[in-house]
Amino acid sequence: SPTMGAKAPKEAVVLFDGSTAKHFKGGRLDKGLLREGVTSFRNFGDFHLHMEFKLNYAPSRRGQGRSNSGIYMQGRYEIQILDSFGLAGKHNECGGIYSTKAPLLNMCYPPLTWQTYDVDFTAAKFKDGKKTANAIMTVHHNGVLIHDKTVCDHATTASPMREGPEPGPVFFQNHGNPVRYRNVWVEKK
Repeated sequence: SPTMGAKAPKEAVVLFDGSTAKHFKGGRLDKGLLREGVTSFRNFGDFHLHMEFKLNYAPSRRGQGRSNSGIYMQGRYEIQILDSFGLAGKHNECGGIYSTKAPLLNMCYPPLTWQTYDVDFTAAKFKDGKKTANAIMTVHHNGVLIHDKTVCDHATTASPMREGPEPGPVFFQNHGNPVRYRNVWVEKK
């Protein structure tokens, strides 16, 4: 990926640089890598997110049992993380915006290979308690555009937060499958 190892801009919020998991509720490290199942203490509105992840190798597992996780924008909208190497590239596979849209292209690398997500997220807008604009995501997976201003008209079913006007955290889902993360930062827009 051309963004592998991308340095956080000066004004970015570095959530994980390999030294500590202190920026996450439930933050746990494994050999200097962030484990799944954590939620950022900080909340965000509109932002650009960079993250790097590595899927577990589980050849005997099938479907959603293969390194199943997800990264949730504002704790609401999930980009699926799953060992989908060589599969069709559906909404519930790696790169899919879960229950919303399949990626334009399946860019999932084989397990045990570091991968990147670069996400431009625009939060849903509200006025007087009513939604006036849906959330929008543009996603690059391993440097390739897989979602171009995709409209997210609802929060992911299993999301920890429902849609609303308040900012939300970055949430790494835990389905009991080992997934490791590094170089996670957020630049507010």
